[in-house]
Amino acid sequence: MKVSVFSAHKFEQSYLKSAIPNHQLHLIEARLTVNTAGLAEGCDAVSIFVSDDASAAVLEKLSQLGVKYLALRSAGFNHVDLKKAAALSIKVARVPEYSPAAIAEHTVALMLALNRKLPRAHHRIRDLNFSLDGLVGFDMEGKTVGVVGTGKIGSKVVAILKGFGCRILAYDPYINESLVEKYGVKYVGFKELCRSSHIISLHLPLSPESRYLVNRESIKEMKKGVMLINTSRGALVNTLDVIEGLKSGQIGAMGMDVYEEEEDLFFEDHSEDILQDDVIARLLTFQNVLITSHQAFLTKEALEKIAEVTAFNLDCWDKNKPSPNELKL
Repeated sequence: MKVSVFSAHKFEQSYLKSAIPNHQLHLIEARLTVNTAGLAEGCDAVSIFVSDDASAAVLEKLSQLGVKYLALRSAGFNHVDLKKAAALSIKVARVPEYSPAAIAEHTVALMLALNRKLPRAHHRIRDLNFSLDGLVGFDMEGKTVGVVGTGKIGSKVVAILKGFGCRILAYDPYINESLVEKYGVKYVGFKELCRSSHIISLHLPLSPESRYLVNRESIKEMKKGVMLINTSRGALVNTLDVIEGLKSGQIGAMGMDVYEEEEDLFFEDHSEDILQDDVIARLLTFQNVLITSHQAFLTKEALEKIAEVTAFNLDCWDKNKPSPNELKL
């Protein structure tokens, strides 16, 4: 099977080549868009990353080129128009799980780095400034952490934080009884979680219901000086409202691995460019904001798993069999 692999970043190419020897891969570093879809001409399948565009117009163009399969190298699929894919008879499969531990560990790394002011301390030392003024943090032990979403990633975050001696509150439509029994997690409403948590960590998929869950009103409900962490989806938070919260001090620290408008920004080197995004430019002015460019998943184990499941999905289709990872409406 001929496969066009869009957004084929250097960090994943060796893993893809190793895991998918049975198919002819066309590795394309460019993102999939209406303008680049033509690069898939002559291919049976297309593989895309989280930053690629699989909207109706793009899928229409891929279908005209003869593409029948869309293999996602991600668990999330909010960048894919599934209704249009079904109408065009394009089968779509994802990687439902690759490494919950990778994302959970990165989440806690952001918490610790913000709490103990590690980026600021590092820059000071490089300037030979060994002063400790302004670097006071707090003990994680005894603090209340609100975990929003207790699926596989959120559950890993709970387990790690319990090791620090944190009290865990959770918000999720589905109660994970094992977390209640093993770690004493208390499930509460979102407002109560906001009011009671020193740290709030987001681990929800993006849906119409979860979009802008963190907004001006919910920020008002939070403890003064709350730490907010988002390693899930950028649009779970209204970034402009978060900026206002940072300016007022209502939000004491913000750690983000995702950003609502990241598609044209993350995963690329823009060091020689003039930054056009005024929102992220404003975020970069805050010393209590730590941004990573959607790298929470970026571990050896996760990349191996993504490549392995992508290969499995392609193999199923090549044998005219449905993949258990296919997405249905």
